[in-house]
Amino acid sequence: MKIRRLDVPQCSVGEGPVWDAEEQALYFIDILGRKVFRHHPGSGQTHEWSVPDIIGSMALRAGGGAIVALANGVHSLDFGTGECAMLASSEDLNSMVQLADGKVDRSGRFIVGSSDRSMKDARGKLYALDPGAQTLREIDRGIALSNGPCWSVDDATFYHADSIAKTIFAYDYDNGAGRLANRRAFASTKALGGIPDGATVDAEDHVWTAICEGGKLVRFGPDGGIERVIEMPVKLPGSVMFGGPRLDQLFVTSLSPAFMGRPADPLDGSTFVIEGLGIKGLPEPRFGA
Repeated sequence: MKIRRLDVPQCSVGEGPVWDAEEQALYFIDILGRKVFRHHPGSGQTHEWSVPDIIGSMALRAGGGAIVALANGVHSLDFGTGECAMLASSEDLNSMVQLADGKVDRSGRFIVGSSDRSMKDARGKLYALDPGAQTLREIDRGIALSNGPCWSVDDATFYHADSIAKTIFAYDYDNGAGRLANRRAFASTKALGGIPDGATVDAEDHVWTAICEGGKLVRFGPDGGIERVIEMPVKLPGSVMFGGPRLDQLFVTSLSPAFMGRPADPLDGSTFVIEGLGIKGLPEPRFGA
C-alpha cells in the first residue's frame, strides 16, 4: 500500500470527492474556499470553478455539468460558463442551518443532509431531491452535523453519519421511492479519536469512513465491525472515494485546522491517493434520468 499526495491545490476544508468514470477525472470541493475542482490524473491538469456560497457537496448530472449543495439550496453548475442557478431549496434552510454532504443514489436521486451551523443542536435534516423536482423532500430529521451518505451494494441499506454524535447510522432504503426506515446505530467512532466524516462503500460491501480529527480511515464490515484501519499523514481527513481506471485507487481529501484558528501542518488540506489496497469501488451514479 502506498499513500501519495496529489499535485492539486490545498483546501481550507477539502471534502466531497467524486470520481467520473467516463471522463477519468476526480472532482472535489473546498467548502469554505467555495470552489469545485476537477483533476485529470492522466494529464495532471486541474480546473476550478468558484461558487457564490459555502458548498457542502456536489454531484455530476446526467445531462452534463453538476449540481452543488450550497448553503441555501441545491444549484446547477454549468461547467462551460461557471454559472450557478437554484434548482431546489427548503424553508428549513436559514441563518442557523445549511446544506452539507450529499450523494446520488442509483435511481438518479440526490440525497443531501443539512447541519446546524453551530454544530451543537440537532436542527439538521436529510432530504431527497428527485429528478425534476423543485423542492427538497424531508426524509429524516434530528441531525446536528450530516456526513457520509452512501449505499450498500444491493441498495437496500443507506448509511449516514451524525458527526457530532460520533455515530454512523444504517437505514432500510427504498430505492424506488427514496425513503428511509428503521434507523439504527451501525458503528461508533468514539474509540477512534475523531468524528465520522465522508464515506463510501466498496465492491465488497464494506463501508469506508474518514475519521476527521482521528487521522485515519476505517473500513467497516457489513456488520459494523472494524476490518482495517489506515493511518493518514494528516489529522483531519475529510472524505473518501474510489477511482482510477480500475476503480482500485482510494482518493482522500483533507481539512486544514487553520479555519478553526489552530496551527496547520504543511500537508493539511491536501488531497491524497492510496494505491495497492487490492480493493475496488463502484462507479458513482449521476443526478437525473
